[in-house]
Amino acid sequence: MSVAKVTVSIESDVLRQLDRLVTERVFPNRSQAVDTAVKEKIARLNKSRLARACELIDPLEEQAFAEIGASADLEEWPEY
Repeated sequence: MSVAKVTVSIESDVLRQLDRLVTERVFPNRSQAVDTAVKEKIARLNKSRLARACELIDPLEEQAFAEIGASADLEEWPEY
């Protein structure tokens, strides 16, 4: 995986907290801490986006699709 170097601006208080985490060896360095935080935030956003998309699913429509698929599959199964 390639890594890109970027410049970011953050509030001084947040930087102090970040440096404290590095000093306490929670993270090996600032870069690792920021990388981890961004990945976790993206994961949470993607998960919440998936949850919102799932809320749009009509359970009755999904059931109908499942039954159509199941009946088609059953016709192809050999009898025992």
